[in-house]
Amino acid sequence: MLGGTLCMVTCPIDMHSVASVELSPGNGGIDAPADSPKARQAVQATLDFLGETGLQGRLDLDSALPRGKGMASSSADVSAAIYATALALGRELPSDSVADLALSIEPSDGVMLPGIAVFDHLEGRVSRSLGAPPPMRVVILDFGGTVDTRDFNSVDREDLLSRLQPRMEEAASLIEDGILRGDPLRIGRGSTISAVANQQVLFNPNLDAVLDLSIRVGALGVNVAHSGTVIGLLFPDQHDMAGKAAAIARRELPGLKSVLHRRIIGGGVSRG
Repeated sequence: MLGGTLCMVTCPIDMHSVASVELSPGNGGIDAPADSPKARQAVQATLDFLGETGLQGRLDLDSALPRGKGMASSSADVSAAIYATALALGRELPSDSVADLALSIEPSDGVMLPGIAVFDHLEGRVSRSLGAPPPMRVVILDFGGTVDTRDFNSVDREDLLSRLQPRMEEAASLIEDGILRGDPLRIGRGSTISAVANQQVLFNPNLDAVLDLSIRVGALGVNVAHSGTVIGLLFPDQHDMAGKAAAIARRELPGLKSVLHRRIIGGGVSRG
């Protein structure tokens, strides 16, 4: 809760969802992967938004992002599908239009926005890029389990989030200041404050162990998925401890299912 509005801060990484869309004259209908109904809706929503009728389409998706973990896999698929549909029509949609269309389908991560962004994931009333991140890495820890984004966001937590607002605003201020200064340490501090406060919103039983590990391996801090299960350890990009921390986590953290070691990058949609 920032300034009375529900928000999240994005953490884009160097894993992508790639969509391609082919359109042809026809009686409607979108052929899409069976496990990607939201992306199929995104193609149709984009056609409707652009006033295109009498077309049928084929959507192909290729994504390396794991699903149900809070890593914006669905938002990435939907955003890529929207952008690809516009490109198939010879159009190029700005990121705010992509965001509006994505929100018409479901609550959305702000992954389509450039840089690191503050985004109202429910209604889009706040949509602001904070700038490009300084060179940073994140070691992503998955202890298993999934969270359904729609179910999570259907619960009214406004009273709780209002009580947490001062801590979240402190966290957001540190993150924004860190981006402006190019200071990964401030970003790590802000992310950690947010992660600890978020335990009252979506409790993660593994956070304490990861916080302890973050101190021992010299991490900048931790971050957690807004509506998911993964926890991240944050490092400067040139910090060789990130790779070592991934190995230590695999060896020492009980219940750990998988580890990813990625760069933090600016968000956005682009032509492939």
